[in-house]
Amino acid sequence: MLSLLAIAGILVAVFVGFNIGGSSTGVAFGPAVGSRLVRKTTAAGLFTAFGFVGAWTVGRNVIDTMSSSIVPAAQFTPVASVGVLFFTGLSLLVSNLYGVPASTSMTAVGAIVGLGLATGTLNEALMFTILSAWIVAPLVGFGSGALIGRYVYPYLDRRVAFTQFDAPLFQLDRSGRLPRLTVNGNASATDIVGSAMVLVIACYMAFSAGASNAANAVAPLVGQQGPLTVDQGVLLAVFAFGLGGFTIARRTLETVGDDITELPILASLIVSIIGGTIITVLSVLGIPASLAVSTTCCIIGLGWGRASRAVTVSELATPTPDTQPELDVSTGALVASRTEGVPTSPTVGDLARGEAPAEQSAADVPEIPDIGEEGPAELDRRSLFDPTAVTRIVSMWVLTPTLSVVGSYPLFLVVL
Repeated sequence: MLSLLAIAGILVAVFVGFNIGGSSTGVAFGPAVGSRLVRKTTAAGLFTAFGFVGAWTVGRNVIDTMSSSIVPAAQFTPVASVGVLFFTGLSLLVSNLYGVPASTSMTAVGAIVGLGLATGTLNEALMFTILSAWIVAPLVGFGSGALIGRYVYPYLDRRVAFTQFDAPLFQLDRSGRLPRLTVNGNASATDIVGSAMVLVIACYMAFSAGASNAANAVAPLVGQQGPLTVDQGVLLAVFAFGLGGFTIARRTLETVGDDITELPILASLIVSIIGGTIITVLSVLGIPASLAVSTTCCIIGLGWGRASRAVTVSELATPTPDTQPELDVSTGALVASRTEGVPTSPTVGDLARGEAPAEQSAADVPEIPDIGEEGPAELDRRSLFDPTAVTRIVSMWVLTPTLSVVGSYPLFLVVL
């Protein structure tokens, strides 16, 4: 028989997974739903399926780390498990209240660190490795985004187009005796290839989210004293993801997620590939890390690289008062071109709202300026950066796991 504390722990785990599924479905499938490639219900089903694959495979490595490696599995008593899950859920609340993509993974690890410090069982060597990964992963995301934004993105932006369909790309034809799958008659071969790319990347993001987030929901409940086995924990986490995906995700799919709403769809796909790859690699290594942090840093890097095309590498390395650019970035660095009349791909938010930039002929498209030359997209410096927003985001990344450690440590000293 399960104790009341074990039941409480399972309910809290479902709450955590429910919120993760609700938010992550919107981020992963926002472009696909906004482009009307799939319906919201289909998006929720695909997210649940690929999230399950990620959680069942590489996600086990992260569960193992968080359930038995940071502190011994024996430390996860029913009281300790509920306490860790409480602080994990609290991070979701803080994130929603302040509108900042705070890391559930980092906060969950912070609560486990508080448990380890209170009981004197913290694996300090492993924590050093995890902290190092938390520093390196955002830098890799920023660096990758900066290189692509500076050297590749302008050319992709001219050549890659995405279509918004009036009806879903794939439909069921029920006119015959048996229903059969048909393709939207308005879709060209290019549309189908582009749509397939959007869907594949969305499923990849779902895989990464499942791999990294299953441990956040159930790791404290899996172990020697936990009420669940690893298999049961994965199934519970995915069930909670799906519950959130089929319910509250419908709203996040309408707003398409704060992190990517104003990104051009091309930029959102680049960010998804880089962020998902970083988290998948770390999950294979068993290191819990934040998908939100990695993707946000990639967004900043992509915009920085886009804005930095106005100067050469030597000018960046040896700035002078006359040549030093204001390389301040946000998503404005990626969409500023539309304010100057330069065609660009629609943003994810445009697609969700049924809007798109005005079409222009090839003759109206200006040449891409060489690096070091001013171009229309680089003229509006002031729109590229919000120092207050960046400071708030970075502060929350540091503050939420710190508060988790500071809050959980005295709690576990008292109750354990």
